[in-house]
Amino acid sequence: MSDRQYNVLILCTGNSARSIMAEALFNVLGKGRFAAYSAGSHPAGKVHSFAIERCESIGYDTTSVRSKSWDEFSLPSAPHMDFVITVCDQAAGEVCPIWPGTPMTAHWGFEDPAAFEGNDEEKRKVFDKVFRQILNRVGQFVNLPLHVLDRNAIQNELRAIGNRPAEAASEQR
Repeated sequence: MSDRQYNVLILCTGNSARSIMAEALFNVLGKGRFAAYSAGSHPAGKVHSFAIERCESIGYDTTSVRSKSWDEFSLPSAPHMDFVITVCDQAAGEVCPIWPGTPMTAHWGFEDPAAFEGNDEEKRKVFDKVFRQILNRVGQFVNLPLHVLDRNAIQNELRAIGNRPAEAASEQR
């Protein structure tokens, strides 16, 4: 087993919900094998309170969680990314900055729970559903034997996880 730590950047447009929850899940489920970060192309400036609730529910420290621009991660001083994953369709279609190195990329699309309109109970249900979907995909990825797979195999697995239906993936848990 390798002791190597992998850096993951999760991108969304607003960086207020999906990318934040994915960051937390990678950091918790990855058990030190992954250092995850999240950012947005047009950050909302505030993390959604229901996303904070979901992150805290898995023991993730949210004191330093903030909505931030992906420009922070294109600077020479930023951590070198091994993986860049988009989680919303707008960010997937935008022209991304040039990331230092050659990170592997994939799109894992999820419904935007922050855009859902309804009462708090209904909103929580949508956040819970999307959180479970992200949990399933992150869980699949962090359990891959990355230390024995070559770059092409890892890239194929990364993309295959995103190509599986999100709803079906969450129902398998």
